[in-house]
Amino acid sequence: MAYAPSTSRGFTLIELMVTMSVLAILLGVAMPAMQSFAIRNRLVAVNNDLMTALNYARSEASKRGTPVSICKSSSPWTSCGGSWSTGWLVFVDGGTIGSATGDTILRVHQGVPSGYSLNPTANFTNYVSYKRDGSANNIGTFVVCHDSDEATARGITLTRLRPRLARDTNGDGIPNTDTGNITSCEAP
Repeated sequence: MAYAPSTSRGFTLIELMVTMSVLAILLGVAMPAMQSFAIRNRLVAVNNDLMTALNYARSEASKRGTPVSICKSSSPWTSCGGSWSTGWLVFVDGGTIGSATGDTILRVHQGVPSGYSLNPTANFTNYVSYKRDGSANNIGTFVVCHDSDEATARGITLTRLRPRLARDTNGDGIPNTDTGNITSCEAP
């Protein structure tokens, strides 16, 4: 019986090194794109969470026939205060407008992730309130940013009747308010 010479089915060291080099190059190119993708998704998620809370408060005010407010809150379940980035409360506003003390809390939202910020125009420094007819107490804008970067920011513009997502209407990559580009992540 004759034996055939065995053929090796493994990789040579050179083949392994070339494969590892190509993989390292591909990972080097893909990682920044993945990080950018994750940041954009987180911005959209925070923006959508606030939009949901605003629409919910508006709907509940109409349904219940009483004012419903949203306030910034650093200590969920207790009271208004802190900053919008630390969280917010949605509550039936039965007493002092914009104060959740003694009121029925409908929803609580935890703060935004580290490195992100949520800031309103001066009109909504402490709270947003919807009257029983579903109209807002004021008009203004909320902006969600990552590392104070306006170019990747997301925003919500509130009119008296309803909130809407801020869009880039002039094609420069920065969301617009009714008066032009969002000019700051800290004071839009």
